[in-house]
Amino acid sequence: MNYQQTLDYLYSQLPMYQRVGKMAYKANLDNTIALDQHFKHPHTKYKTIHVAGTNGKGSTSHMLASVLMDAGYSVGLYTSPHLKSFRERIRVNGQMVPEQFVVDFTALHQGIFEELKPSFFEMTVAMAFEYFAQQKVDVAVIEVGLGGRLDSTNIISPEISIITNIGLDHTDLLGNTIELIAAEKAGIIKPDTPIVIGETQPQLLALFEERAKKLNAPILFADKMYSVSIKESNEQGKQAFKVERNGSILFENLSIDLLGNYQIKNLPGVLTAIPLLVEKGFCIKKKNITNGLANIVTKTGLIGRWQLLGRNPLIICDTGHNVDGIRCIVEQISKTPHNKTHFVLGMVGDKDIDGILELLPKSARYYFANASIPRALSVNELATKSKSHGLIGQSYQSVSEAIKNAKTNAQPNDLIFIGGSTFTVADALILQ
Repeated sequence: MNYQQTLDYLYSQLPMYQRVGKMAYKANLDNTIALDQHFKHPHTKYKTIHVAGTNGKGSTSHMLASVLMDAGYSVGLYTSPHLKSFRERIRVNGQMVPEQFVVDFTALHQGIFEELKPSFFEMTVAMAFEYFAQQKVDVAVIEVGLGGRLDSTNIISPEISIITNIGLDHTDLLGNTIELIAAEKAGIIKPDTPIVIGETQPQLLALFEERAKKLNAPILFADKMYSVSIKESNEQGKQAFKVERNGSILFENLSIDLLGNYQIKNLPGVLTAIPLLVEKGFCIKKKNITNGLANIVTKTGLIGRWQLLGRNPLIICDTGHNVDGIRCIVEQISKTPHNKTHFVLGMVGDKDIDGILELLPKSARYYFANASIPRALSVNELATKSKSHGLIGQSYQSVSEAIKNAKTNAQPNDLIFIGGSTFTVADALILQ
């Protein structure tokens, strides 16, 4: 099989959550453990950092990888889902896994896949862990796919664990309350292993503290340790932050090449994690933090986070896709200088659709689109639901058609925003 045939095989043989949803989710670690035994526990050959959370775990993972790379380490990075290419999921020092490795790995281990019938995600975790071992990385930053306790990544014994925040998402699988979801994500807390909580949520304090105490895991609440405020940035494509700890200024002008204001929520977790890694023997200097955070996109290839796609009119996409993520996006849109908002919107059916639509600006012109995956909410249903929330626009059968019409209608000083789901953004980025 060539690379495309290999991908077709993987997509057709293995249930993929991104495409079909709940039926691809395996609520146990049986396959993961069996695959891990088959590959002789590759994740034990390097150090790991485990990152979970409803929002911000991707940005946090890329930030940490960039800082570690700047400090001279060989760094594996495993994230999901991908936007343009499957190979985005597995990187070493920012470089995507080669097509040939994907082909050879699949061909070599096809027998075990057909015997175990793992999910697509279970297989990609095994592929990533094996690739990192073969590449002899020093450390791998591993992003949880979904939840934590039963996630395929949760066989590692990390140096530290991070939970960015807890919000209502994947409620059909993780539970329909913040507390139930937090309990699932707290499943990544390991014995005697520091746990960083990025965002303190009062109703979850006791849950996390009790879990950490039970496992003798030191727990740190990042936003109680660091105070971060946004500053004016003089550099195009970057934003600046002032960072204080205990009343002392640590960074007067910390520059980051990710533009969403919501990164203010992710920074404390990253800054809390770094001294913990130093305590574990990593050599990370202040200049590695400043250089690493100023060059995240360049070093790690992160895409889809308040990403600028064009000017005159301003065209921006963002993968935020749940109530908390959309709330941040709407706030960012309101702070972005422009005249009229043109909103290209596509969603998947298993989200809190009404909760999201209620947040969206009624003054915007909407372009409802079908994202090209089976889980997509039909454009007719999306338009009908949107209308009941006072959101008016036209329907299109594809994201590309919606964007084309938005560009036709937008004036140079307008803003075209593309989002609502990861897959709407993926369709937009493929056009670039």
